[in-house]
Amino acid sequence: MTTTTNVRSDFPALEREHLGLRVAYFDGPGGTQVPRQVVEAMNDYLFNHNANTHWNYPTSAETDAALDAARIALADFVNGDATEIAFGLNMTTLTFHLARGLSARWAKGDEVVVTELDHHGNVAPWTRLAAERGLVIKTVRMDPAAGVLDWADLQQAITPRTKLLAIGAASNALGTVTDVAAAARLAHAKGALVFVDAVHYAPHVLVDVKSLGCDFLACSAYKFYGPHVGVLWGRRDLLASVDVPKLVPAPEAPPERLETGTQNHEGIIGAAAAVDYLASLGEGSSRRERLVSAYAALHEQGSELFSRMWNGVAAIPGVRMYGRPPGHARTPTVSFTLDGVVSDDVARALAKQAVFVSNGDFYATTVIERLGHAVDGVVRAGCACYTTTDEVDRLITGVADLTRD
Repeated sequence: MTTTTNVRSDFPALEREHLGLRVAYFDGPGGTQVPRQVVEAMNDYLFNHNANTHWNYPTSAETDAALDAARIALADFVNGDATEIAFGLNMTTLTFHLARGLSARWAKGDEVVVTELDHHGNVAPWTRLAAERGLVIKTVRMDPAAGVLDWADLQQAITPRTKLLAIGAASNALGTVTDVAAAARLAHAKGALVFVDAVHYAPHVLVDVKSLGCDFLACSAYKFYGPHVGVLWGRRDLLASVDVPKLVPAPEAPPERLETGTQNHEGIIGAAAAVDYLASLGEGSSRRERLVSAYAALHEQGSELFSRMWNGVAAIPGVRMYGRPPGHARTPTVSFTLDGVVSDDVARALAKQAVFVSNGDFYATTVIERLGHAVDGVVRAGCACYTTTDEVDRLITGVADLTRD
């Protein structure tokens, strides 16, 4: 198993200094740093194989083969099949595209269930349909104090008129991991489909679409050490039948029928390289086995770092923590506010110490509103595979210093 120290040597960004200090990146929930192996794979494609697809010359054939290999890699990543992997600009764009296709067969008064806990990338594509097609949108409440969904409200929201449940596997604002498998059982019992936003989940918990029991799942490679490209998994029968907008000459068979125009080939190759990079951190005879091994080790490492970060920040006078504490199902992501200091000022002050955190609402607008911070937002810090205990301590010290100014 690769150690954290060895992992850090793979990330050139970690050599960056700011104001004479080595940068500590806690902005992973908004996008991780990228290992050189991923960039090298993208460079190799662009320098040596760059072409459009399905033509009769070597670089085009090489591009076809590389994209096919990428589908296999991402299928291994989610435990699906290569014919069920479509690529796109990002999760949000893919979701808008899929939503339009699915709703073409829904009728006025049909229901879609969304949640307050979700990133609006998994809310707006569905609520847009209410105006376009007369659908009914039901929004499941969250419990702001606990940072979890109101399960009773979820059960009540799903009815025989429900066509789809759109639910996040993990909150990008609070780190809460939701029991998607249980939610999927509720939805399927009423005949509804299940769409899962796994953008914040996939970097920390290995996706298994079979165990989750969902019908569609989307994630973004830039959250798990890859480039900016989105990935959509869907059941093959659904991908084959969904009425997505497409050009007449474009491929009709799934998954390419979900992909509009020429794709970001180098990004797709980079996404596959990110999966292979994660797999290289584990052990096993197959890519999936290595991913399982790597994620188990990364989860243990992340849990330890998260406990240290949560406990250290929570002990600072004037700090208010949000979400579930250590010991619960969650990602290594801490969200907090500091009494009397707006989140912009906290982030700027930490940046002067070369500690990079994100702040605001992270497009999880409803979550932050329910926490009472619609105006000022919250501060968010997340651990990645390259995070060290020394960096966590720097974050804690930096926040503590703000209370002494």
